[in-house]
Amino acid sequence: MRAESGHMKLGLIGFVIRMSFLILLFGFLDLQAESEKSIESKEKGVASKNNQAILFKQFQKRLTNARMTGRFTVVGKKAPPFEESYTIHSVKKMSQGDYWVFNARIKYGKTDITLPMPLQVKWAGNKPIIYLDNVTIPGLGTFSSYTVLDGNKYAGTWQHGDVGGHMYGTIESGKVSFPSGGNKSK
Repeated sequence: MRAESGHMKLGLIGFVIRMSFLILLFGFLDLQAESEKSIESKEKGVASKNNQAILFKQFQKRLTNARMTGRFTVVGKKAPPFEESYTIHSVKKMSQGDYWVFNARIKYGKTDITLPMPLQVKWAGNKPIIYLDNVTIPGLGTFSSYTVLDGNKYAGTWQHGDVGGHMYGTIESGKVSFPSGGNKSK
């Protein structure tokens, strides 16, 4: 009986040792997997920042000395779309969040004005979206607008008080030049 008891104790001790070994092994494997995930996410973060820098540079190049020409509609108004034109002299990323400074000429109807505007630019994948969310533009009023840029095209929605609609058009990059010292607003 004592021999059986001794074998049972040895068997139990062996079982405990094997289980402890398995627990340590799985714990080690789990730590190794977490470490690999951490390294991978850090590498993706670097790649993501590099990708972001490339997108920012392309965006700035596309909109510097560019002209956005298209049309806008007014919801509820039975009229053909109206012409619109925006000449963008430059865009530059600000250090605050998603904001960029657009130095742009806005021309529609009788309005023709050039001014710097800090606007948000957010990204849907690699497509920039220019956000105006209740932004007051001096001399024009308060607007909301969400404009997606896709290659040489743009489209979006706009709102000015109770009036709003859609807008769409094309972008001509690097096509606008100004004589040095000349008037940029006409």
